[in-house]
Amino acid sequence: MKGKRVIAGILLVGIIAVILTGCKHTDSSKKETEKPVITLGSDSYPPYNYLNEDGVPTGIDVELDTEAFKRMGYQVDVVQINWEKKKELVESGEIDCIMGCFSMEGRLDDYRWAGPYIASRQVVAVNENSDIYKLSDLEGKNLAVQSTTKPEGIFLNRTDERIPKLGNLISLGHRELIYTFLGKGYVDAVAAHEESVVQYMKDYDASFRILEEPLMITGIGVAFAKEDDRGICEQMSQTLEEMRQDGTSLKIIEKYLDDPQKYLEVDDLGY
Repeated sequence: MKGKRVIAGILLVGIIAVILTGCKHTDSSKKETEKPVITLGSDSYPPYNYLNEDGVPTGIDVELDTEAFKRMGYQVDVVQINWEKKKELVESGEIDCIMGCFSMEGRLDDYRWAGPYIASRQVVAVNENSDIYKLSDLEGKNLAVQSTTKPEGIFLNRTDERIPKLGNLISLGHRELIYTFLGKGYVDAVAAHEESVVQYMKDYDASFRILEEPLMITGIGVAFAKEDDRGICEQMSQTLEEMRQDGTSLKIIEKYLDDPQKYLEVDDLGY
């Protein structure tokens, strides 16, 4: 009898422990779901933001921003948006902020910015057998860009004396289309973030050549509405800087890009 009582006691202790552990997990999950939600808007732009094989948003920006907002006490909802409507979406409050390798250059007065947290080169890419080797060789050529991106503005406005007059500038709604146009010879060149070009070549086994001379080097940031006075943007900027300093950003970026340290050299960008 005594032995049976001991066994019964041990079982009872075990059951209580399981119940308590379950309560802890339940409490933890409850606390997580009770956190306020920040809605991040982006289009598909690997390796910064894209859907993995399970249809879950992932990428450099997704990981960086999720970690930053977690430290700030928020949970994150990443939604795919029409990139051409990003400004009206954030101003209307449908999304809280814009992410996805978003260049700050030339847009400082359009949004309230957190960052820069990454430095990126805007570049021109051509087919391997192209006779284009420098920006001046683009004179009279046809070039494709994603619409409403920084390269579109660079070639439309031509405020940089290095930028020649093109034959045609073709603006397309989706990132992948510009590379399709280049591969099929519909255009002579494309312009985009260097990381985007490299990622496309990896994903589709394409062979493009990136011109050595960049269009520009820009800072990547998270954009909030200009009138957003909640203080979230300023807190986000501080948190992203803390992540850069404590090595978190480096660990995330190195999962996606070679030579990750160069992308964190943002101090001299002048913002």
